[in-house]
Amino acid sequence: MIRPPPQCQQSGFTPPGLPALRRSALALGLLLPGCASLEPVSGILAAVNIGSVTAIGRTVPDAAISAISGRDCSVVRLDRGQGYCRPKEPPPVPPPTCTRSLGSVDCWRQPPEASPPYRGLADGRAMLTAAQEADRTRRWPGLW
Repeated sequence: MIRPPPQCQQSGFTPPGLPALRRSALALGLLLPGCASLEPVSGILAAVNIGSVTAIGRTVPDAAISAISGRDCSVVRLDRGQGYCRPKEPPPVPPPTCTRSLGSVDCWRQPPEASPPYRGLADGRAMLTAAQEADRTRRWPGLW
């Protein structure tokens, strides 16, 4: 350990670089074992990441990045030749409007303007409800 000269000890003066020197000496002391001390830690991290990929389809860092960015990101997607994060999905296209015709069914992407409007054959909604749209555009993993 480095000690200040006796004249500095009597006056209560500490050289400005001494605490930083102690911290760097401590950090260098922690590095003395080299890579041998990291083997158990890296084995545990590898096991956690393998279990994470098996359970949720992404590694622990992927899950953290996904939670921060709000997008679905995974190294598994890179392995499949896709982008790291899943692209945002465009809204679904409206289904064609189909009406009965004489002996057949006619379908249009853009329904013809008629008065009164044509009644379609399909039951249900042609567009997403507000709740469905909110579910489609929510952030990953649905925390917000």
